[in-house]
Amino acid sequence: MLETERLAVIRSVFSCGQAGAEALASAVRDMVFPHKAVVAHQGDLADHCWVVVEGAAQAQINSADGQLTLLASHGPGEIFGSYPEPAALRSDIVAQGSLHLLCIETSALVDLARHSADIAHGLSLLFARQLDVMLDRMAARTTLTANGRVYAELLRLAGASNRIEPPPVLSALALSVHTTRETTSRAIAHLLRRGIVSRTDEALEILAPRLLAELIA
Repeated sequence: MLETERLAVIRSVFSCGQAGAEALASAVRDMVFPHKAVVAHQGDLADHCWVVVEGAAQAQINSADGQLTLLASHGPGEIFGSYPEPAALRSDIVAQGSLHLLCIETSALVDLARHSADIAHGLSLLFARQLDVMLDRMAARTTLTANGRVYAELLRLAGASNRIEPPPVLSALALSVHTTRETTSRAIAHLLRRGIVSRTDEALEILAPRLLAELIA
C-alpha cells in the first residue's frame, strides 16, 4: 500500500487529522491473508490490534459438538484485537476473502491515544460505531426472520453507495446473520428475480433500496 493511501485509510478509520494519521502510520504494518487463513487462534495472547482495510475477519468458535458459531464479523474500517491491555483471544480469527489488515501493537496504540486527543477521540468514535453495529445485529437476530436478516445485512454492507464490491460470499454472509447458506441463496435469488438487486462477478448492486428495506421483517 502506498503511504498516501495508508494515510487516507487511517484518517478515515480514526476520524483524525493529518498529524494523528502520520503518528499512527509510523506504528502500523500491513498484513495480507488469503481466504480462510487463520489470522490468530483462540487462546492466543493477543498484544496487537488489527484494522480491516479490505475483506472481512470473522471471529469463529467451534463448539464441543463441532458446530461453528460466529461471534463477530469485522469488515473494512473496523478494529479488533486487544485493547487497552493484551488478552487471550476468545475465538479464532479467520479471513473471509482476501484480507488486508493494518496491525499495531496494543501498547503503541494506548500510548498514542494517551498523548493525542485527536487519536483518542477517533478511537472512541470507532468503538462506539462497532458497538452500535453489534447491537443492531443482536436485535435483528431476535426480531427478524432469516430472510429479513439477510436483507438488513445487505443494506448495511452496501451503505450509501448501494453497492457491495466484491459481492458477498454466501457462506460468510449466512454465518454473519446466523442462518444457512441455502436460506441466504434463496433470499438473494428472490431479490434478483424481482430486480431489486443485480449481481456480477465484480459487485452486488442494490437497484431498489427502498423496496429492499420494505422486505425487512
